[in-house]
Amino acid sequence: MSEQDLARRLDELFRETGEAHHQAYIETDGADPEWPLWYAEYLHVRLAPLLEASFTKSELVYLLIWVANEQPLDAPGADWARYYADFFMQRYAV
Repeated sequence: MSEQDLARRLDELFRETGEAHHQAYIETDGADPEWPLWYAEYLHVRLAPLLEASFTKSELVYLLIWVANEQPLDAPGADWARYYADFFMQRYAV
């Protein structure tokens, strides 16, 4: 898979995850202080094969918290899904 295709698929996966999370927490308008746990559960089986990587759900929670804290400092106002895709590509894409 080309780097451009991987970036597109990761972006789509993060958007899909965000929408699924919002639907799961529709009564709170998506508010969930423990969102990294939910995201890790949802993403784990989908993300690892795309990146051809192996990581635990705990490691994924750590990475999600890391990128969530980094994005507002590094690229405030950036499209979050695209930023997350780039973050994971920099760490795992060959």
